[in-house]
Amino acid sequence: MKVYDVPVTNRQNALTGKMAAILGIGVILFAPGCASMTAQSLNAEGVRLYQQARYEEALQRFGQALIYNPNDAAAYYNIAAVYHRLGDLYHRPDDYGRAESYYQLALSKNPHHIPARRGLAVLLVSQGRSNEAVAMLHNWANSAPRWAEPKVELARLYEELGDRSTAQKQLLEALALDPNNVRALNALGHLRELEGQKELALANYEQSLQLNRQQPELALRVAALRNEIRLARSGGRNTPALAAGTSAQVR
Repeated sequence: MKVYDVPVTNRQNALTGKMAAILGIGVILFAPGCASMTAQSLNAEGVRLYQQARYEEALQRFGQALIYNPNDAAAYYNIAAVYHRLGDLYHRPDDYGRAESYYQLALSKNPHHIPARRGLAVLLVSQGRSNEAVAMLHNWANSAPRWAEPKVELARLYEELGDRSTAQKQLLEALALDPNNVRALNALGHLRELEGQKELALANYEQSLQLNRQQPELALRVAALRNEIRLARSGGRNTPALAAGTSAQVR
């Protein structure tokens, strides 16, 4: 589990139409040249600076984005991510405090901002406040009972806390809501692989690849796992690989 994710632009973190429909909220589209587009470009520039470890400059860009759009959840999250990184680099409690405040501000603007939920959860765990992190994500899941993503994030947290059984339960519930959720399929495959359930893991990975073929690292893992299973079935003998097309397609 990453400590936090790279800052995002407004476009990268926009709610999908499907999610908006599930939550019963409207989607507002902004025309080019309006304030939100200016905020988006400033966020994008801030992300580039962040990736170059130019943190103070990144903070300036994200702050400017908020001048153009004070309700921009992405900018609040981006500022939180910078302070979170600074806290880890320099071990300054004030930076962690600022990070938590800005994560909360991002969520006040958009309660379903996934990176902000994730960043705040990890920050709380790092401070020995795991119960608060779990409660926060459960409250989020309860607020959107027909959406799979909160359960995927809960699974991610439970795995980080060493509770694989509960993590798997959350992922199965997520897939009951959204059988084609690639993140849930990958996470479930990963957990099953850790538990030695390689054939079940392979089935999850293959389904994920069918849904999204643009996962080169997963495709390599699928090939390796297929070979491991084939060798196990043959008693360790290096028999010829299965012909193409004899197993499920990968994405």
